[in-house]
Order: sequence, then structure tokens, then C-alpha cells
Amino acid sequence: MTLKLTDEEQAALQRRAELDGISMQEVARRAVREYVARAEHRDRVGRAAERVMAVYAEALDRLGR
Repeated sequence: MTLKLTDEEQAALQRRAELDGISMQEVARRAVREYVARAEHRDRVGRAAERVMAVYAEALDRLGR
């Protein structure tokens, strides 16, 4: 995989990596892991909300009136 960044993105990534004392590659890898973890969490929360709405559909309908 090749990651193309703008000059501004590259500079910001380099500054952040230097401040954190890690490589730019490690910063990017952490960002990918965080992105995937957040998306998976969002999916789990969505599925849980759907189950709750299905179980309590009648009660939610009555509350909405």
C-alpha cells in the first residue's frame, strides 16, 4: 500500500511523530487501528440499539404518543 499525503499532511504527521517520539509509520498504523476500532464499536452499538428497539417497540411507540 502506498499512502499519498499532501505536503501539509506530511508535515503535520512528521511533527506529531517527532513530538511522540515514534516513526511516522507508527503514527499511521495507530490511526488505522483506532479508525477500525471506532467503526467496529459504532457497528456494535448500532446492532444493540436495533435489538433494544425491536424488544421494546411497543413501549417506545406508546411513549412517542
